[in-house]
Amino acid sequence: MKSLAKLPVTIVTGFLGSGKTTLLRHMLDNAQGRRIAVIVNEFGELGIDGEILKQCSIGCTEEEASGRVYELANGCLCCTVQEEFFPVMRELVARRGDLDHILIETSGLALPKPLVQAFQWPEIRSACTVDAVITVVDSPAVAAGTFAAFPDQVDAQRKLDPNLDHESPLHELFADQLSSADLVILNKTDLINPEDLARVRAEVAEELPPAVKIIEASSGRLPLDVLIGLGAGSEEHIDSRHSHHDHHHDDDDHDDHDHDAFDSISIELPQADESLLMDALTQLVVKHGILRVKGFAAIPNKPMRLLIQGVGTRFDKHFDRQWGADETRITRLVLIGQALDAAQLEAQLRAALSV
Repeated sequence: MKSLAKLPVTIVTGFLGSGKTTLLRHMLDNAQGRRIAVIVNEFGELGIDGEILKQCSIGCTEEEASGRVYELANGCLCCTVQEEFFPVMRELVARRGDLDHILIETSGLALPKPLVQAFQWPEIRSACTVDAVITVVDSPAVAAGTFAAFPDQVDAQRKLDPNLDHESPLHELFADQLSSADLVILNKTDLINPEDLARVRAEVAEELPPAVKIIEASSGRLPLDVLIGLGAGSEEHIDSRHSHHDHHHDDDDHDDHDHDAFDSISIELPQADESLLMDALTQLVVKHGILRVKGFAAIPNKPMRLLIQGVGTRFDKHFDRQWGADETRITRLVLIGQALDAAQLEAQLRAALSV
């Protein structure tokens, strides 16, 4: 019977701004009738990615769609897996006769290996299997040698932790995300030249087992049949995949994760002029080495909400939906970086916006 078959799970991982949420939106928009549950591990206090995904059309009512999006908001998934992930999966297992697939988007700062290992737990293993771990790579960032924003920012991060044996903590996280992959997507290939793309492919291939395939994409636009139905059974072989962070979990010590040094700051502001806001955010990124900016902005005299996503000084923005009749029109932002001072950042933003 269908209800007794193992429910396939696709885990989408990748560094900050690599395009994971865009890929998931593409998968949901092209679900072709498949009943898909989504788990979003959001790094930060605001469920920004969860709200984006809830707007996808997946063949159900808005209320039902909201019920299928689970946001794990307490940091990296490898640390919250026992607190939040297991209850969520237990609920989905109970409903597996109503589902065809589960998609999990990890935080950009999360380690995928402990998550895959969670599928070895008897209660989950009997009902689910990891169809594949897909790692999304920001090709222009890798070509630039940064993985996220700028070399000087990455070098500053490296110097914050003298115990790291890689050129940066970001590189360790990047390598660990690749080490668990069953499929790697070189994303944003339209933004780099063929020579740089070939170099990125070679660099990524060095971190992968020979059997792992590398494919190229622009904005995550790939046929769904390429992304699901891989049947990797990742939980069966994940223990043999080397990770730089293995020793933390072997010692059952979650306090020493390199990515604990990353801060996630939430800021609320009143309505703001769009050009002033974008200029202020760009200046803030440059001055404080902020890695990631995402959130929603309220623009005066605009009936729609402005979605903002930035990696370094590269920003994407568009009006994503109408403000609700009972919704307070405020600007809500998440800033991700290291050694961030929330009060200082908010004060500088307010000063730049004169609010």
